[in-house]
Amino acid sequence: MAHPWLGHYPAGVPHSLHPYPDTTLLAILEQTARERPHHPAIHFKGKTLTAGAWDRAANAFAAGLRDLGVERNERVALLLPNCPQFLIAEFGAWKAGATVVPLNPIYNEEELRGPLQQTGAETIVVLTPFYERVKSIQAETSLRRVIATNIKEHFPPLLSFLFTVFKEKSLGHRVRLRAEDLWLADLLGAHEGAAAPNDPARGEEIALILMSGGTTGTPKGVMAPHRGLVATGLQGHAWLSPALEDEKDTAMLPLPLFHAAAGVVALASFMVGRNPLILVPSPRDLDDVLDTIQKTRPSFFAGVPTLFNALLGHPRVQAGKVDFRSIKLCFCGAAALLAETRRRFEALTGGRIIEAYSLTEALVALVGNPVQGPTKEGSVGLPLPDVEVRIADVETGEGPLPPNDVGEVLIRAPQIMPGYWENPEASGQALRRHGEGGPWLHTGDLGRLDEDGCLFIVDRLKDLIKPGGLQVWPREVEEVIATMPAVAEVGVAGVLDPARGEAVKAWVVCRPGSTLTEDAVRAYCKQRLAPYKVPTQVEFRKELPKSLVGKVLRRALRAEAVPASA
Repeated sequence: MAHPWLGHYPAGVPHSLHPYPDTTLLAILEQTARERPHHPAIHFKGKTLTAGAWDRAANAFAAGLRDLGVERNERVALLLPNCPQFLIAEFGAWKAGATVVPLNPIYNEEELRGPLQQTGAETIVVLTPFYERVKSIQAETSLRRVIATNIKEHFPPLLSFLFTVFKEKSLGHRVRLRAEDLWLADLLGAHEGAAAPNDPARGEEIALILMSGGTTGTPKGVMAPHRGLVATGLQGHAWLSPALEDEKDTAMLPLPLFHAAAGVVALASFMVGRNPLILVPSPRDLDDVLDTIQKTRPSFFAGVPTLFNALLGHPRVQAGKVDFRSIKLCFCGAAALLAETRRRFEALTGGRIIEAYSLTEALVALVGNPVQGPTKEGSVGLPLPDVEVRIADVETGEGPLPPNDVGEVLIRAPQIMPGYWENPEASGQALRRHGEGGPWLHTGDLGRLDEDGCLFIVDRLKDLIKPGGLQVWPREVEEVIATMPAVAEVGVAGVLDPARGEAVKAWVVCRPGSTLTEDAVRAYCKQRLAPYKVPTQVEFRKELPKSLVGKVLRRALRAEAVPASA
């Protein structure tokens, strides 16, 4: 069979969803608002926004943008955490025919300057604590319109009052706008009741420009067409449907909406199923995450390995004071999930964690564990409907390689990006044709497909460690060390070694109340790994450097490391 994974799909999941509609998420929202205007769409801090209210607010923002002179295909940047304002501004910009550029709220001035200059955004919607950061670089960008919003604008009345009195000023949410800037609430109020523009975004137009390091680490803008978002949503909805009920089951999103995992695959999948979204502004605020779980009783929870680890180690969780049993299904992406973390979290919830794999550049054409039936230990699962995966020779890009041979992972699907924003050279490197059919996306990840079509990610091509010319995959060493009872987190990377070129080093975070020694870690590894894979150095730390979506930053660990001979 050309696509052996199709024979292992759960009952009810179609092999293909062709033909895909040439439509937008806007059309899906508008249809829901017409048919079910009072259906709960967004839960946030104890307040609910219905589909009808969301659509009306987006209409108002679209009318406001048009009045401000925003033109079709112009870029509108968002510097917002997960909150209703993000989705109102995003869908309002789309109704106005604009392209949205979601940005990481923890970016500093230098990190913001690059994407804003690269995309030429002329409008930005910003949360008040980040307002001065934007103003400090505005003159170096194309920004002409700054629209600010306060996080409390969608709080229920009592919480809004308490926040205003006790936290607003101290947390930096109270700002004075310059005369030329606008409040989002005022803009929406001035255009309340506005009709939807009669020329909203079309399926082939670019909905999002998502910043991604791709395979080189240099930030580039991934172009995401509207119809690509819909294709992702249809695939994700079909994959989840055996476990989740449309309209009824709720989905909690602590992962940031500026990132493709939440802002593309989760948002689109649950919009197709009309499942209410539960937004969490910061996954780092573990008490808020736990409070939200306790109050909203979500059916679905999206996380990353570091979030699952942090929740498992939280005192309230260890004391049994949080009930996770409403959770039927968890999604884990962004980084490899260690087997021990999966076992402990599934025991806590009684639900199932499905690990998944994709790239921002694939928007997000997923490979995922089935939501029902057996899974294979260490596998990230099967390609979803109409997603093709091939293992290719690392040097030539040609394939497919035989089952279980390791090579570069290539992806082809209806929704993969058309290219990077104004970067044809990088686009040509990432998207290449091999034989018939459309281009393949070269992921820069090493993996293998077994006889059943299950994908196993070995590691990032650039993270491969070569001590004495041999090959060590960091994840393999991490998996072993993570099974030590005292280990909370671990990262492994290669460090310079004059004798062998590179050597293996491990950075370990111990669980509270536990201690380990370097000799103990090395002895444990010697029993389970070949000698050349055993870490030459072991460093103990209180925490590991991570991205906002929870990836352990191996490059940061390597940059801090001293040569192994030292």
